[in-house]
Amino acid sequence: YIDAIATFKAGDVAIIFTPDDTHYDIALACINQGMHVMVTKPIVQTLEHHINLIKAAKEKNVLVSMEVHKRWDPFYADARDRARSQFGNFQYMYAYMSQPKHQLETFKAWAGKSSDISYYLNSHHIDFSEWTLEGIARPVRVTGTSSTGVAHSKGMKTEDSITLTVQWENLNDKTLGCAVYTSSWVAPKGDVHSQQRFFYMGSNGEINVDQAHRGMTVAQDGKPFASVNPLFMKYTPTNGMFSGQASYGVKSFELFVDACRDINSGSRTVDSYDDGSLATACTTVQGTAILEAGRRSLDSDGQPMDILYGEDGHTPVEIRPHQF
Repeated sequence: YIDAIATFKAGDVAIIFTPDDTHYDIALACINQGMHVMVTKPIVQTLEHHINLIKAAKEKNVLVSMEVHKRWDPFYADARDRARSQFGNFQYMYAYMSQPKHQLETFKAWAGKSSDISYYLNSHHIDFSEWTLEGIARPVRVTGTSSTGVAHSKGMKTEDSITLTVQWENLNDKTLGCAVYTSSWVAPKGDVHSQQRFFYMGSNGEINVDQAHRGMTVAQDGKPFASVNPLFMKYTPTNGMFSGQASYGVKSFELFVDACRDINSGSRTVDSYDDGSLATACTTVQGTAILEAGRRSLDSDGQPMDILYGEDGHTPVEIRPHQF
């Protein structure tokens, strides 16, 4: 990748979809080349690396963002706006996301070696929480628990399912809310590739979203029954041509490239995208802190981890084992 990056110039765009543990080195090299960078979730695996990317991006005046297409899912976007404007303080959230157990074979080169199912799947709904609760609440404590057995039976030293329990502190009155994020890659094969849903409750309202089932099912000879979601990606061509440009799986990339063009032209500044319109590095630090704290909790036999903040009260600066 170093040779490839050398062929690009400042203002060009790099989109990084590689194993989780390679994100940081590749992204940092691209930033130092003066490139704008989009990295698939998780953007990095540690708080230290995340902060380093922010510093490097500011020095080079480039845009660094995380690819989390759920922000452009109209169901998730509406849920976020309702929660922020109508539901009051955060109370409780439960999120679940899974993939079938054959994914263990797909990812056996790195599963349990350089990353885990929490980084891979919990990152989605953790980002939704950070995006939704910006300015409302902040994560302060993380406890990780897991299920094991299936992966171990295949000779893979990794968890089957990981649950992160996160205590969120409401900023206006220091009251507490609780979020439970569960991810698994040992689910049975079903009508969708990935089960994904959440329940959110605030002090004034609640909402349920089932991302996997949008009311459209397909039955076809020779193929399994399926629930489909063309809002994410319209795979069926129109008159033989790809016609999924309006899908939110595409918009995530399109809007990032549009932002890079506007920055290059001088019509927008890099920091103007820290308003929630993109999942910029500056606005996704809490998510990285949660994921790292969860991994550290799992590696410490479930010991809770506290997330500590700097002077701004918003950006995590340290993760420390909780002292009872």
